[in-house]
Amino acid sequence: MASVNDINPEKAINALAGELKKIKEISPPEWSKFVKSGNHRMRPPANPDWWHIRAASVLKNIYNHGPVGVSKMRSRYGGSKNRGRKPSKFTKASGNILRKITQQLETAGLVQQSQTVNKGRIISPKGQSLLDKTAVQMRKAK
Repeated sequence: MASVNDINPEKAINALAGELKKIKEISPPEWSKFVKSGNHRMRPPANPDWWHIRAASVLKNIYNHGPVGVSKMRSRYGGSKNRGRKPSKFTKASGNILRKITQQLETAGLVQQSQTVNKGRIISPKGQSLLDKTAVQMRKAK
């Protein structure tokens, strides 16, 4: 059985983003064209499909590190902010983007709330099946 971790991460996320485009619950909001993905960025993303790519990355992140919450993902997707003459400083990514993506993934049934002591979201059986199906398709395409 092929796992999504067995294939090239960039190709896996792009293939998974293509699968997520087919799901109607996962769609970028109107404001996503104008927003930066974090305080450490200078400009909004140039790729028009960045919402689906980030959703695929979040889904894979929840699969690998779940249960995980928005705060932990903010740290994971954050980066170094250029502050001019002052030294660079780490800043977290935008929480609203990650929150909306996890809510959309939860509405689509790909992730679910963890019922254990550790709060956060974990991968659902439907999400696990989507990841496995994508990995098998990538293996066959090789």
